[in-house]
Amino acid sequence: MHTTTSGELAEAKTFVKGLIDKARAAMEIIKDYDQEGVDRICQAVGWNVVKDKHIKHLARLSVEETGMGDYESRYNGKRFKIYGVLRDILGVKTVGVIEEIPEKGIVKYAKPVGVIAAIIPMTNPEVTPPAQALFALKCKDAVICSPHPRAKKTTFEAVRLVREALEKVGAPPDLVQCIPEPTMLLGNELMKQADLVIATGGKGLVKAAYSSGTPAYGVGPGNVSIIVDETADIEETARNIVTSNTFDNHSGCSCDSNIIAEQTIYDRLLARLQEAGGYLTSAEEKASLKSIMRDAKGNINQAIVAVPASKVAELAGFSIPKDKKLLIVEVHENEVDVSNPFCLEKLSVVLAVYKCRGFENALKLLLRMLEYWGTGHSCGIYSHDENRIHQLASSAKVSRIMVRQPQVLANSGSFTNGMPMTLSLGCGTWGGNITSENIHLKHYMNVTWVSRRIPENRPPDEVLFGEFLDT
Repeated sequence: MHTTTSGELAEAKTFVKGLIDKARAAMEIIKDYDQEGVDRICQAVGWNVVKDKHIKHLARLSVEETGMGDYESRYNGKRFKIYGVLRDILGVKTVGVIEEIPEKGIVKYAKPVGVIAAIIPMTNPEVTPPAQALFALKCKDAVICSPHPRAKKTTFEAVRLVREALEKVGAPPDLVQCIPEPTMLLGNELMKQADLVIATGGKGLVKAAYSSGTPAYGVGPGNVSIIVDETADIEETARNIVTSNTFDNHSGCSCDSNIIAEQTIYDRLLARLQEAGGYLTSAEEKASLKSIMRDAKGNINQAIVAVPASKVAELAGFSIPKDKKLLIVEVHENEVDVSNPFCLEKLSVVLAVYKCRGFENALKLLLRMLEYWGTGHSCGIYSHDENRIHQLASSAKVSRIMVRQPQVLANSGSFTNGMPMTLSLGCGTWGGNITSENIHLKHYMNVTWVSRRIPENRPPDEVLFGEFLDT
């Protein structure tokens, strides 16, 4: 194990300081841009990334470099994150006065947070940098990307396209930069010297971000569980589940992972899942698959992450028909345990299905699953019973619940729901995060509150203390 020398540390500090200095100089140049000027920058950046030849190039490069995901998902699906981010931010005030509340004597002014250290995951290197750049630019911040070593080419190319757009509209390209040869030392130093950290990645990365001494937004792990009751549209539900689980070969922690189905519709749902592209594993195949899900240290086996179902099956020693794209594993009640890899986050095209009798038992099982992995992240429900939806929402320690929607296409923002479009999902204190929101524009700005005197607003003691006033 290499021990960092004082010379290496000094070199890293100097290199990062150079990036930070350039970022601050760029911010100084745009400090007087008005809202129209800022929005124009964002539109130029967004278009230069989603332009057909550019997004196709990024999609191909990311799959080739990382060996994860699939081209169609990255080209047809993830590019719409940029459309969604632009939809969310363009009509929002981020320059000067952004809100006035006359009755309270309050006026709010937006200010940049400064230089942002963006830690880029290898699962989304083609779209995370431009999405974070849009949020930052809209608030007159600068952002420096620290890529995952396995995705450095894609991340650098995405940043290059952003910088190219900035130059075209006369804005300083150093508003968005990238570490070309990432190392843990440089990443840690960047987090220390920046003004804010946006960390998207595993537990170790998020912990490092929180330990950097810099304010940080991190994300927690996911293990999305879904309840399907007898009121659900089974055919639509099955299509959504398969779509969500197989999107980009399950590269993200928002994909459906565990399906808890009411016993009266269980067999019908299982049949529809298979018709939609699922492959139901036999007892022998299930055992073989279980043996490769985790490595010797109990971590997810990287060989199965975001690769096609045929590849996962091959690694487990069996084959599946060419038209099958999802491995389905039935998990019985006596197998539900924190030591069972099928009950944990999988990051692979493996779907665990559970049979439950009645909604109350299904709810208990979902809450139990959350205790194992993914607390604070997301869950879902396919039901038309509003009381059951309310029960789930009232009891599940998650930050977002999708109702009758494919998770991975919904919980981080969709054109058919009101969730803020993002690629970073806060998991609240349940998941060890500072926020339970989708991390979006509001998290990239500081706000100054200006207060003026108003007529006294002091309720009488009888209102404040009620029945306890005379005790």
